[in-house]
Amino acid sequence: MNHADHVALLAGGVAQGEGGTWADLGAGTGAFTLALADLIGPHGVIHAIDRDRASLAELRSAFVSAVPQAELRVQAADFTRPLDLADLDGIVMANSLHFVEDKTRVLALVRGYLKHGGRLILVEYDSDRGNGWVPHPLSFETWRELASESGFVATRKLATVPSRFLRRIYSALSLVP
Repeated sequence: MNHADHVALLAGGVAQGEGGTWADLGAGTGAFTLALADLIGPHGVIHAIDRDRASLAELRSAFVSAVPQAELRVQAADFTRPLDLADLDGIVMANSLHFVEDKTRVLALVRGYLKHGGRLILVEYDSDRGNGWVPHPLSFETWRELASESGFVATRKLATVPSRFLRRIYSALSLVP
């Protein structure tokens, strides 16, 4: 996948240039953080959360050269534990939830960070069978059920792209009522 693919996967859940305060949980080196920055525009704030400090340093460097007008706040932390985040407009979880076995507990935390009407954009492999690199993926159908059970509403598929691993990646939008 390239940057255009990353943007396309998020675009249906983010209004172009809307700004707002978002988080990228499991940001890594920031492929989806940069895509999100392109979409929300110069008046947005993005909290990039990841356990890997080296990846976050790489992200910070790429972000400064790519979108110097946007505000990036990086935090080395484990998103499966409580974070100091509140009243977010949206959260992106791109290729991060499939590392979590107890998704219900983590999604309760995630839902608590979002304001009323807040958006969760999930990017995930469209499979219910994992492997050593993607241990706990969830198909869109499984995600729709889990999102509902976790208190999210209006879950819908945004986009798909082919993948060498597990055939396809999808993005989905779920809302906080």
